[in-house]
Amino acid sequence: MTVDDIHHLRRAFDVAELNGDAKSLDGLLTDDFRSIGEQGFVLDKAQWLGKFTEFAYTSLESSDVEVCLYGHAAIIRCVQRSHSTWRGQEMTLTVRVGQTWVEDSERWRLAGIQFSSLSDV
Repeated sequence: MTVDDIHHLRRAFDVAELNGDAKSLDGLLTDDFRSIGEQGFVLDKAQWLGKFTEFAYTSLESSDVEVCLYGHAAIIRCVQRSHSTWRGQEMTLTVRVGQTWVEDSERWRLAGIQFSSLSDV
């Protein structure tokens, strides 16, 4: 696995998120995946995949992407700007994102993601 391969996985995750593609996301996430939201809420894999019943991105862009590769694990840090709707309300967010990717017996998958609010930068 190379840094470029990890970038490819991050982009595949972003595309699946943007398209609300729960099937692709299911394959990209570990079974024990956890998301920690900008306000501290924790979602497991099933809750993350289920969010698309009330949530949809209209745009999603990542910048300032940094990848650190550690053998069978990789850390991605980036800034993400998004426009979305949640329960009918439009939202615009700028967040710092940390992703933890791991290589398990099958393939590389996302084990965790954490969001921290940023003022619009």
